[in-house]
Amino acid sequence: MANTSELASLYHRLKMVSAERDQRMRDIKLVRTGHMGLVFPDLFPEDGPFTKPIVANMVDVAARDLSEVIAPLPSFNCSSSTMVSDRARAFAEKRTRIAGNYITYSQTQKQMYNAADWYVTYGFVAGIIEIDWVEKMPRIKWLDPMGCYLVRDRRDRVKSLFQTIEYYADELIAKFPDLKRVVEARMMGGNTRIEVVRYHDKDVDVLFLPGDEGVELVRTTNRTGRCLAVEVRRPGLSDEARGQFDDVIAVQVAKARFALLALEAAQKSVQAPIALPQDVQELSMGADAVLRSSSPEKIRRIPLDIPAAAFQEQGVLDNELRQGSRYPEVRGGNLDASIVTGRGVQALMSGFDTQIRTAHAMFAEAFAYLVEMCFNVEEALWPSFRKTIRGNDNGTPYEITYTPEKDINGDYSVDVQYGLMAGLDPNRALVFGLQARGDRLISQDWLRRQLPFSLNASEEEQKLDIEDMRQALRQAVAGYAQAIPVLAQNGQDPGEILSRLAEIIEGRQKGRPIEEVIRKAFAPPEPPPGMVDPSAESGMLTAPGESPVPGGEGTPEGLSASGLTRGVAPGQAGLPPGGRPDLNVLLAGLTQGGDANLQSSISRRMPIA
Repeated sequence: MANTSELASLYHRLKMVSAERDQRMRDIKLVRTGHMGLVFPDLFPEDGPFTKPIVANMVDVAARDLSEVIAPLPSFNCSSSTMVSDRARAFAEKRTRIAGNYITYSQTQKQMYNAADWYVTYGFVAGIIEIDWVEKMPRIKWLDPMGCYLVRDRRDRVKSLFQTIEYYADELIAKFPDLKRVVEARMMGGNTRIEVVRYHDKDVDVLFLPGDEGVELVRTTNRTGRCLAVEVRRPGLSDEARGQFDDVIAVQVAKARFALLALEAAQKSVQAPIALPQDVQELSMGADAVLRSSSPEKIRRIPLDIPAAAFQEQGVLDNELRQGSRYPEVRGGNLDASIVTGRGVQALMSGFDTQIRTAHAMFAEAFAYLVEMCFNVEEALWPSFRKTIRGNDNGTPYEITYTPEKDINGDYSVDVQYGLMAGLDPNRALVFGLQARGDRLISQDWLRRQLPFSLNASEEEQKLDIEDMRQALRQAVAGYAQAIPVLAQNGQDPGEILSRLAEIIEGRQKGRPIEEVIRKAFAPPEPPPGMVDPSAESGMLTAPGESPVPGGEGTPEGLSASGLTRGVAPGQAGLPPGGRPDLNVLLAGLTQGGDANLQSSISRRMPIA
């Protein structure tokens, strides 16, 4: 375990090695915030009406657009080694909601807009798990890359992290009153900002004042035994992180400078000196001014000729800026008139889509590690602490109670998916998914997890099963009602069926679930005391009014045990008794006089089996 002096020495070495990177990051930040004159002081005048750029900051526009597309969160789903048993599915479902609570509690979606912006602008962003000792919860935190220095192992994983934090002197003294003299010694007059460094590795968390020896403020032991930090780095040729706009800020500045020169030239053209012939002794200005001269054609302003190539260069700079930043013009709503097809627009957007897919792949891996570390932190720090969490899962509120050592139980795995359609053409991706599922190449569960919105795959499957079962109940009740005309035709009393249907309708009107209503309506009558149900003795279950044997006792005359008219094929079950056409078939239309035009057709169906 390193002492504070060793940590301070390592921090200064990392800061020295990363000096060039830090300068690039400061320059790009100044350009994006509109302070180009601080980066290139010789290109912008210090006084005058135009000291600031007068063109759109395309670097800032492109960075914001990219980050807003990258920012939406992926879906988080936990699974077990086997998802066959209901117990395993329930275990995985509970861990999924625990993981979702980490994301909600950390306000991760709100943080992602800045995190995606830092990733695009600076080329990397670091995430870490912070411990909330009051709420006893781990919290995911994305860190500003400015002042972050990472040490990686041979597997390119974060081994340790230094984060620079600035506090005002009085704020720091309020937090650490014992170090008042040390803080005051570092004050350069007034309430200055003092640099504080946070160090994190698998063993400790240390907060110290950097210096030759370092002054330790806080030291906490990392009880998980694992580094809780992760890096999301933009792919590149070298190990050094480079932002997307590092090579185009000069183009943006040149464009801004060119616009200032063009405006200055226009101003000078308007204010150009006036050439007069020698016979003009007085110069009148303003409306209706009168000038007397024998050579009036010689009265003119001296023209300021601006080369046409200068204006062409503006277009060249625009093109270079878009190509260098990989930001298509289509994203701004500008489309060349020659591109009139959807495929053409898709081709123009292909470079943009690939950037989104790459960023999502990087963030998905980082999110998986961070959620795993959240599981690890909870089980390591509060294994037996019983927690109750509330949330909303796709519009459905829930509340669960869990204990880390029981409901996490060493299983930290989580599946993070941005979805098949993330960053792609949604129409094509959806068609591909449906075709692959139709050919049984993939499962419905897998396809649900690829959708580009938050979806609990397990719960959605349960909802679909319930919907299918309820629809089957509705169809069964509808088929049951079709026996009424048959009973009436054969002189039987359909009162029992009508009574049950009325009970079902009344129950649904009161808002009761359909399964509860049907179970109550079709509940078997209780036999009188001392009597035994014959069907129970025989071990056969029969519906009310139906005999176990077709045509047996309890079956209405003319009906089979299935409720259909004898001699009617199953294909005629949906037709009126006997398969005869109903009134809708008989009524073909109305004559011009308004009289009914009745026509009938007879279609006979013969049973073949």
